[in-house]
This record gives sequence, C-alpha cells and structure tokens, in this order.
Amino acid sequence: MSLKNVVYKKICKDNSVGVYMGRRDFVDRVDSVDPVDGVIIIDPEALQRRKVFVTLSCTFRYGRDDMDVMGIAFRRELYMSTRQVYPPLQDLEKGVHTKLQAKLLHKLGNNAYPFFFEFPDNLPCSVALQPGLKDVGKQCAVEFEIKAFSAESQDAKVRKRSTVKLLLRKVQYAPDSEGVQPSVETMTDKQIHLKASLDKEIYYHGEVIKVNVSVTNNSSKAIKNIIVSVDQIANVVLYSNDSYVKSVAIEEPGDSVSPGATLQKVYKLLPLLANNAERKGIALDGKLKHEDTNLASTSIIKEGVLKEVMGIMVSYRVMVKLIVGGIMGSSEVGLEVPFKLMHPNPDAVKENRVCTKDERERVCICRNAGYSTILKGSISLAMKRTTLS
Repeated sequence: MSLKNVVYKKICKDNSVGVYMGRRDFVDRVDSVDPVDGVIIIDPEALQRRKVFVTLSCTFRYGRDDMDVMGIAFRRELYMSTRQVYPPLQDLEKGVHTKLQAKLLHKLGNNAYPFFFEFPDNLPCSVALQPGLKDVGKQCAVEFEIKAFSAESQDAKVRKRSTVKLLLRKVQYAPDSEGVQPSVETMTDKQIHLKASLDKEIYYHGEVIKVNVSVTNNSSKAIKNIIVSVDQIANVVLYSNDSYVKSVAIEEPGDSVSPGATLQKVYKLLPLLANNAERKGIALDGKLKHEDTNLASTSIIKEGVLKEVMGIMVSYRVMVKLIVGGIMGSSEVGLEVPFKLMHPNPDAVKENRVCTKDERERVCICRNAGYSTILKGSISLAMKRTTLS
C-alpha cells in the first residue's frame, strides 16, 4: 500500500474559495469523535472584499427538500457550527491543530487558512436508506457536510457560485471488548426445542456468520423446512418511528426433522451490500458519490443520549424459523439472536504482533469501503478533485 495520502480538493465556481481536506471519514468512539480539520484557500481578487466562512452541519432528511406536508418540513438541521476563516480572527499559529494542516499551509502559501471543528457527542453517525431504481432526488439520510462560502457577513445571502460543499461521513468501529456470546433457545409445549447460538457478538463487514442451530423434535409433526436469515432493522426515530426490516442474507437448504429426531447443524451466512445493491430501503454507512460504501454498521449510543435525536438507528439479528407441518396447515416456530455488524478498528489490528489472514482481509474490506486511517509519514499533494454536491 502506498504511503502517500490523498488530499480532497474542491473549488467554488467563482474561484473565491476552496477546501482541502485529508480525509472525509471521521471515527466516533462513543466517548469521543475525531475532530474535523482542513484548510481553506482564497483568491483575494475574486473575493472582492467579502469575508470567508466555513460551516460544519449535520442534517436529517426524511424526504425530498421540496416536500412540505401540513407545515412540517422533511429536512431538519441537527447541528450547525460556523467559523470565520478570512479575515482571520486569531493568529495563524493558534488555528493550526494538526500536522496535516501545517503541511498543507506550507504547500499552499499565504492565501491558505486552517479550520477546525469538534463534534458534539450527541450526534448520530452517517446513515442513508438506499433509494429505489426509479426514485429521484435526495434519499432518506443522516448527512454531514463542510460548506465554505464567501459573503459580506455570516447572515448575508450566499451566492451559489461562491459556495463549495464537501460531504463527510461519521463512522463507528467495533469496540475492543468482545461482548457475550449470543445464545437463544425456545420450546413449544415441551415438544419442539430450538436453540441457536453465535460464536461471538461482533462480526465485521465481509465476515461469514456461523449460526449453530440445534433442533429436538419430540412432537408428532414433521419439521418440513428450516430458514436461517440475517435481518437488518433500520428505525427512523426522529419523525415517525418507522421501522424497516430487510433480510440481507438468507439460507434455506430444505433441511427437515422427523418426529422424534434431532438436528445439529452450522449454517453460514454472509451479509453484503453487493448482494442487495438494488433493494430499496437497505441502510448504508452513508453514501458519497463515486466512493464505495457498505451495509450500515450497528448503532452504538453513548449513555444518556436520547435515541430520538439519532435520526436512524440500525441493528441486526439472526432469525431462525422452523416450518412445522400439520393437518390444518403449516405453522412456524422461531427465534431471533441479536448481534453487532461493524468495521474492525484498523489501528487495533495493526498493533497486533501477529495478524491472521482473516484479520488482514477484514482490514482490506474496511479500507476498500473508504475507512482507511491517515498513514503516518510524508504527505504529498496527490490532489483528487471531487464532484460531490
């Protein structure tokens, strides 16, 4: 892997202001969040004595921007913070918080100015519900955005050609603790005993989930089929408390259990966005144009934070269903086993002296999905001009 870092660059149409950032993914560690840092570059002639401001915002969108029902807007600003960058309100040295900023300022010259934001700890992570093939406009999502603009004042009307926007993502990595091994069992009138367990609580994106299923059939009815699936539950908690349940992986091999018989089997499931790429309503870990994403990670909330302000909450479960035959028709016996689906922390894996093949593959999946950390070392301006709105 190259030791060079990509620097994201975007310039507004009238060339008065531009944004340089070394990353667009910021990690929420529950008790703290990576700060947002970057550099603004200006063109004094194009500014025509206007000031330059930069804003960090978090927006929840539950419908198109032009939708308004009974005076209720379907777009809500969850957070907004604005800084004046030019003319600077403090010494340049006080505005530099990271090595990346210092290197960019040295490279870009006297017309570059740093900016720095810290996230509050009560904001949701980036989540977007995948639109259908025929849907148009903005999707239901929690989005973060950096906006730089030039204007006479912070409250003045801003010209679109003097504005530049860059979407960000706020993501979570799996916690260091492994948690308790999930196991659930149920029994129907002491006749059909069903037990399902997982080998761990936290799975990584791209990792096979092994479900150990045990069935004891002491009834007079035959179990005709066993269905094992991974369900994603996305709860839109801010406006309507809608809940979207989607099976993102399913195994139905046609196994049966005769009366008086038992079955012990391990089922393997692989929940991937690639297998659900055209399904409407699947929750994603945010979505940036021209960049890959993945199924949304499990939402982990800091204690004391209200769930209602989280926008979209995501969780996962393994569902095991037994289809039981009968004279009056079939019936179902089922249970659900909750678990977490997240990204591994690349730094934690990197610190291990011995890294297994599976761990290396999971880190590659994590990085390919756009969640690589900034590598230490020399930084070159390998500019990448984005076309994001």
